[in-house]
Amino acid sequence: MKANLTVHTQSHDYPIVITSECDMAQEIAPFIKGKQVMIVTNTTVEKLYLQTLVEGLKADFEVLSVVLPDGEQYKTQQYIDKIYDALMDNHCNRDVTLVALGGGVIGDMTGFAAASFMRGVDFIQIPTTLLSQVDSSVGGKTGINHPKGKNMIGAFWQPQMVLADMHTLTTLPRRELSAGMAEVIKYALIMDEAFLTWLEDNMAALMSFDKVVLAEAVGRCCQYKADIVAQDERESGKRALLNFGHTFGHVIETHEGYGQWLHGEAVAAGMVQAAQLSQKMGWISDKDLQRICAVLESSELPIKPPVIDTQTALDLMQHDKKVKSGQIRLILLKSLGEAVVTANFEQTLLEAVLTDAV
Repeated sequence: MKANLTVHTQSHDYPIVITSECDMAQEIAPFIKGKQVMIVTNTTVEKLYLQTLVEGLKADFEVLSVVLPDGEQYKTQQYIDKIYDALMDNHCNRDVTLVALGGGVIGDMTGFAAASFMRGVDFIQIPTTLLSQVDSSVGGKTGINHPKGKNMIGAFWQPQMVLADMHTLTTLPRRELSAGMAEVIKYALIMDEAFLTWLEDNMAALMSFDKVVLAEAVGRCCQYKADIVAQDERESGKRALLNFGHTFGHVIETHEGYGQWLHGEAVAAGMVQAAQLSQKMGWISDKDLQRICAVLESSELPIKPPVIDTQTALDLMQHDKKVKSGQIRLILLKSLGEAVVTANFEQTLLEAVLTDAV
């Protein structure tokens, strides 16, 4: 089982390889230009895949590694400095290739380190979670969190390639699989109602870690994202649609403390809030809203956010990257499969959604 997609960007084109139980070193070696390789991973993934990858590469490359703690709460300046320290201590130069071996946190941090070390070095993504395979590993958005806002510090920096191995998903905790399903469902809600029907029909297989069905879902989502990134690499327009549910979700993550709610869990509850506002505006029906809640619940995701004071939530929304001239802009649903970025909503309706959650 193997499929290749290509992401077209202004900076360069690169492949997404979707496969199962591959030789990771063999797959990524052709995309390493120099002799130095720095693998960045976390304490969980280290035990599963790091040694095998190092062994596969060391005959042809000088292989180094950095192991960070596992969790969103470590996606900070303090811990990205450990990557910089390792690069400096080992006299790495502009020919070094960084390899992100892990989920979205490792991918975002490694990508940002690559974008900023010596003003830019190559990196490769090996996403090991469903969420990172369908979303964060593709498209070049990298960064770290700030105590006042998620992903507020970062850069656009495209990888040389993305290797999505379905076998890595079989070692995921069930909660992590569910968190990834939030991003999968997002693509259906904003781009393709037929995909939503497919997900409803195949959810039992997806939640049973069926690698063939998971590969189909990952391939579809990567193609959706590749199409959008090709049109809008730096999120100046259409790419913002991919943040459906994220403005509300980032409020949850920031308020509750990074890592308390997984990113996908927060996005799931945030998508329901965005859908509720869409329904209050008369764009989608009660039946549509119920369908959204049902598919999220079938993937064992929360549909209700934690209790957050309405004014606090509004204040946190002001730190969202889509705010322009002080105006909050949200991604809302015109219909199932069609989303828009808009600031054209009544503040009272937004407050009603936030207050209903309380």
